Parts: sequence; C-alpha cells; structure tokens
Amino acid sequence: MNTKLIGLKEFRLHLSDYTKQVESGKVRLIVLKKNKPVLEINPITTKEFTLENLRKETAEAREQYKRGEVYTAEEVEKELGL
Repeated sequence: MNTKLIGLKEFRLHLSDYTKQVESGKVRLIVLKKNKPVLEINPITTKEFTLENLRKETAEAREQYKRGEVYTAEEVEKELGL
C-alpha cells in the first residue's frame, strides 16, 4: 500500500477523488496542516467496521450492566409480547 502526504486544502478540494483512491485499498493518506500530520485515512473492510461497532456496543453493554441497567428474561419476553 502506498502512502500519500497531502495538504488539508488539497484534501478538501478533492475529497471525492481521494475517497475513491482509499476505497481501492491501494492508498493510505496522511493529511497535513501547516506541514504537521493531522489525519490518517486508511481503507477499512466491512469486517473491520463490524468488529469495531461490536467492540463499542459490548463496552456500552458492560457499562449498562455495571449501572444496574439490566432486564430479566421475563421482562424481555413481556416487552416482545412472547
């Protein structure tokens, strides 16, 4: 995979083109503001995206459990009309 360094203004002006390049999986972008890196843009697969969402949802569920925000099986069945 190639890495391209581009300025923030260039990135804004050609966002659509750079998005297509990253989606191809062949390019990684480093966006610079005043010659300092501010963004790194990498391609992501559907699997990686799904796993990241699962991690976030699992962390939130654990926090809810710690706060006592849980339901019994009976409460779930009643809510679902089972």
